[in-house]
Amino acid sequence: MKNYVIKGNVCYSKSKDEFCIVENGYVVCENGYCAGVYRKLPECYETFPNYDYTDKIIIPGLVDLHVHAPQYSFRGMGMDLELIEWLNTHTFVEEAKYSDMEYANRAYDIFTEDLLNSATTRACIFGTVHPQATSLLMKKIEDSGIRAYVGKVNMDRNSPDSLCEQSVEQAVCDTEQWIVENREFENVKPILTPRFIPTCSDKLMENLSVLQKKYHLPVQSHLSENLGEIQWVKELCPDTSFYGEAYDKYDMFGNECPTIMAHCVHSHIDEINLIKNQNVFIAHCPESNTNLSSGIAPIRAYLNHGIKVGLGSDIAAGSTLSIFKAMTMAVQCSKLRWRLVDKSLAPLTVSEVFYLATKGGGEFFGKVGSFEKGYEFDAVVIEDASIKYPQTLSVKERLERLIYLAEDRNIIAKFVNGKNLFEKIK
Repeated sequence: MKNYVIKGNVCYSKSKDEFCIVENGYVVCENGYCAGVYRKLPECYETFPNYDYTDKIIIPGLVDLHVHAPQYSFRGMGMDLELIEWLNTHTFVEEAKYSDMEYANRAYDIFTEDLLNSATTRACIFGTVHPQATSLLMKKIEDSGIRAYVGKVNMDRNSPDSLCEQSVEQAVCDTEQWIVENREFENVKPILTPRFIPTCSDKLMENLSVLQKKYHLPVQSHLSENLGEIQWVKELCPDTSFYGEAYDKYDMFGNECPTIMAHCVHSHIDEINLIKNQNVFIAHCPESNTNLSSGIAPIRAYLNHGIKVGLGSDIAAGSTLSIFKAMTMAVQCSKLRWRLVDKSLAPLTVSEVFYLATKGGGEFFGKVGSFEKGYEFDAVVIEDASIKYPQTLSVKERLERLIYLAEDRNIIAKFVNGKNLFEKIK
């Protein structure tokens, strides 16, 4: 059923500066798209089935622009390490296990179930170098109803033997076969995924660029996350003047190639200008940046430049799939940057990070992340009555509290692209 009405406290963003609430209003889904938000239901929609969630909170589905599915199994571990040591000590050891399809099946069942029960309706997901395991992940996400891009990781240098591609030729062959075999899903699409420049040789990047152009795929990777990583890229790519150029020289940095770069904690002005001019999306992962001591990304500066920004959980450097947690940490980290680093960059507000978690990140998927007319219909319904309080709260205050308490467990219904994925209560 893709024609229906949902009644409740409808909350959504039109822009980072325009946050909208319609108390006990109606949001209409027509053929899988939003037909508008109304205080009084128009007569033409009165025959539509009505999900009555009076006084509950209704928000657009949240968007996770950066998550590593195989790392979900060791979230909350190794948080006393910085990036490169953490990768070598925990990440690569765990990801090597996904050559075992029985292990991959168990692990991805857990990840997919928890993703389904979260407030996330769209996600950009890293798999591993293993084509079979990544295809398995895509099938599970497809069956869940979540909409996602999923990538088979590519890496052929500076990595354990168990995760290095046998050769560039084999990597390209495996990746192309994986692309061809997984292009016909309804909910899940392939995304080209060079892990990051330190683990991808020039020859591998050249060949991935050919695949990108052949199949018109989007790209996801990492950029300027850690100071040691940035210095390493300078040594590996002496023909580039900054990290972003190491992707751009292979035409995998925006423009005709839709691109997400995670982190951008230490991007300087030339890199910022390239990101802006070529419409690269930044996936801001504040918990990850804190846990791995990477730093505090200047998100206010990026928004002032008109750069496209969304949020990422970055499991497992982030500890939870909750994009509510990413919202609160984005605010908190921006406050620390304002207080300790740069007083010219005002802290982010709750309404701004709500925009980043919905329409801001949703733009990577098209018209996604809002209840404005013509947007794909993704919605999450939240019951907050279990959180006791003595005072009278406005709907905006109730939503802010849900965000800060990361209350994913109070989700009672979830809709993606017009499809009702589940209802826990009526």
